[in-house]
Amino acid sequence: MSLNPKHPGLNTHEIKPLSKKYDLRIWQSYMDQGKTARRFYWTYGPNRMEITILGIEPHPEDKKSGAYTRIKLSDLPER
Repeated sequence: MSLNPKHPGLNTHEIKPLSKKYDLRIWQSYMDQGKTARRFYWTYGPNRMEITILGIEPHPEDKKSGAYTRIKLSDLPER
């Protein structure tokens, strides 16, 4: 993660419903798959060349049913 947050194995992608909710680009990356699937949510910053992990959650089972609206992230860093 520290070398390349967009490494293909992390399956990193922006979660637009969370980006809209928090008015900040929020990214999701894979931690695990299968029954123990976890995802972590993060943003760039607060400083250059830094990321802030905002939450670790079980994989949202059905993003179409509003799963991302139920995710509560930690306080965002001061900018």
